[in-house]
Amino acid sequence: MTLVHTEDRITMADHDGEHADDHTSDLDGLFECVERATPDGFRVEIVEGYIFMSPQRQTHWEIILKLVMQLTAHYPPSRIASDVRIDFPGHLNGFACDIAAMKEGAETENGRWHHQDVEFVAEVISRGTGQNDYGPKKAAYATAEVPVYLVADPYQRRCHVYTEPRDGEYRAETIVEFGLDLDLSKTPAALVLTTKDFPEQP
Repeated sequence: MTLVHTEDRITMADHDGEHADDHTSDLDGLFECVERATPDGFRVEIVEGYIFMSPQRQTHWEIILKLVMQLTAHYPPSRIASDVRIDFPGHLNGFACDIAAMKEGAETENGRWHHQDVEFVAEVISRGTGQNDYGPKKAAYATAEVPVYLVADPYQRRCHVYTEPRDGEYRAETIVEFGLDLDLSKTPAALVLTTKDFPEQP
């Protein structure tokens, strides 16, 4: 395995660039192995077989907190998760979503949520892992038919809202500048989110 450091992440990949072998390392085994070596203050997720350990910035956390505080108007805290592992369709996808909100009646099994119960998911962009949020994670959420996927990008100072998942793609995208409202009233999230206090990442 090769350990690669970047500004915001640590990734582990095979020497030949291929994903981890399904026959020798399933998601449970990978998480069990890497979590023992993860420093405090980092979150771990596996995207298409690659392991990402990302430190959380203050800006990142503030946006997550502001979103969660608003989501509690529609979702009880018991149906909201942050940095909690949820396995999604695709090759070795164990995501620690910044925010995931579950539909009514959803229950955990062995302490883990099912991707079929995720009704809303949000990711806040970090410079080193943003390509995951706009790429393979977006594809996995669409394949899982998550009704609403929100990307908050403090570098662009805008939010991207993806809806209408079908055949592994989101068919609708709405872009909203920080400072304006996100109208999700016609989605399963059934609320309007404000972005007026979202901080910018320089």
